[in-house]
Amino acid sequence: MSSVTKGAPIKGAVSASSATPVGKEESRVVSNFIRQIIDADNASGKHGGKVITRFPPEPNGYLHIGHAKSICLNFGLANDYAGVCHLRFDDTNPVKEDIEYEESIKEMVEWLGFSFKDHLFYASDYFDTLYAFAQHFIERGLAYVDSQSAEEMRVNRGTLTEPGIDSPFRNRSAEESLRLFDEMKRGLHADGTHVLRLKIDMASPNINLRDPAIYRIRHTEHHRTGDKWCVYPMYDYTHCISDAIERITHSLCTLEFEAHRPLYDWVLERLVESGKLPAPNPQQIEFARLNLSYTVMSKRKLLELVEKGYVDGWDDPRFWTLAGLRRRGFTPASIRLFAERAGVSKAHQWIDMGDLERALRDDLDAVAARGMAVLDPIRVVIENYPEGQFEECSAPVHPHDESRGKRSFKFCREVFIERDDFMENPVKGFFRLVPGGEVRLRHAFIIKCERIEKDAAGNIATIYATYDPATKSGTGGRNVKGAIHWVGKADGIQAEVRLYDRLFNVENPDAGEGDYKDYLNPHSLKLVRAWLEPSLASARPDQSYQFERNGYFTPDRKLSQPGALVFNRAVTLKDGWKPV
Repeated sequence: MSSVTKGAPIKGAVSASSATPVGKEESRVVSNFIRQIIDADNASGKHGGKVITRFPPEPNGYLHIGHAKSICLNFGLANDYAGVCHLRFDDTNPVKEDIEYEESIKEMVEWLGFSFKDHLFYASDYFDTLYAFAQHFIERGLAYVDSQSAEEMRVNRGTLTEPGIDSPFRNRSAEESLRLFDEMKRGLHADGTHVLRLKIDMASPNINLRDPAIYRIRHTEHHRTGDKWCVYPMYDYTHCISDAIERITHSLCTLEFEAHRPLYDWVLERLVESGKLPAPNPQQIEFARLNLSYTVMSKRKLLELVEKGYVDGWDDPRFWTLAGLRRRGFTPASIRLFAERAGVSKAHQWIDMGDLERALRDDLDAVAARGMAVLDPIRVVIENYPEGQFEECSAPVHPHDESRGKRSFKFCREVFIERDDFMENPVKGFFRLVPGGEVRLRHAFIIKCERIEKDAAGNIATIYATYDPATKSGTGGRNVKGAIHWVGKADGIQAEVRLYDRLFNVENPDAGEGDYKDYLNPHSLKLVRAWLEPSLASARPDQSYQFERNGYFTPDRKLSQPGALVFNRAVTLKDGWKPV
């Protein structure tokens, strides 16, 4: 790579800002059942041709690769139909929520390439409306304050095969329930002493319709509303009303909410028939969540891995949080491409981790700048090359795009090659460096191994070689079968390189008989001290490079500093050589 002014963008590097625009990764839009519903609605004029979706995370953790599918689906559909997508925080549980999570979610949505400008909402913005609607339900005899204990409510709720039992407080008068609900709001009752429940059907085969709780007491300060409230609405109640207030047309959620849809519709239908909300109601549509191999997706388990130090924070590059994937070197375009390829269906999906890695390779192959790096170096002394001299060599920044220019590096008497590019006793089919054999140093000269020197432990310490000055790359002349990468000591730089493997060593850590943590991979991180060609000295975070023959790498966002570079391997390259 040619030299670059300090602080200027590095030619040939891939950054988030230069990623392919959303929706451009694949030219063909594949229809699915959600698009068919939207097309039918538009044809009938149901929503006046409008498409308004939303991504509604609770700010109680960091987003992971499973959330990326929902983000790409909701924002992608809105883009495709010239609509809008709302980012809405369902911030109704102040016990678990934090501004740190909220800011991270915003950052990751924007990093993926989507804008929520002028379309950022909070469920807490609707607390007054939600409370007023709850009062309305009480006045209509459709809700009541229940004073049973949590255990009594659990037992009386019934099972999937047995109906529930009416609460002894189910026929409480509207006046008494309104009084108690007001007292709950003003903080006159302790946590857990009362809840507000809808009055639907305790014998319903759908357990979600058995008088679901819609408000509970929480003497906890909210990060946005402070201590204004001592009662907070439940998700099932809040979510559908928030959708209706924002005039969401298609409310997309994962399959586990399918059984909740009747409650979603029941709440909205009662409010529409009372004139509290306009028709038509949003339509809840369920799709299969993304399950990725070699991962766990439970927020509880993710939090446990972080809090107990199994990973180095939410952005650990071994983690499948979006923050972790970004730090490792995954690009927004690769994740969007992965989500597109995963598709949308009603069937539960298990997707191999290799598919995510393949999407990254497919994204970076055409755009990532090249460079040479030796991860496990062996010293090579070229005895017939004069000490203190060097010769300029060059290679394209990208082999298929001449417009991106050249990168330069020095050939000199002492160079470094990969340890596995030399074999003292070669096997059949090995065409790299061997005793008495020749190999080409990429973009430079052919060298011949003359002899080797070992250390006290019997490991090869130094290879002594000679070079053929008539074989410089690009000058014609003879050739050899093998070509290996290298870095010259004259201008090479040293850096820490982190080689990541999968955090778990089994496909489905949740499927085993033991604790999921029993399947943690003890070899998920390897640290090496590598030699890099000089063009990589200016590499900065969020820029991706292909280390020739090694894989795709990016500087670590937290650890890498000018003069003290730390690179993360995002994904390996396919190795075409296998021992026979």
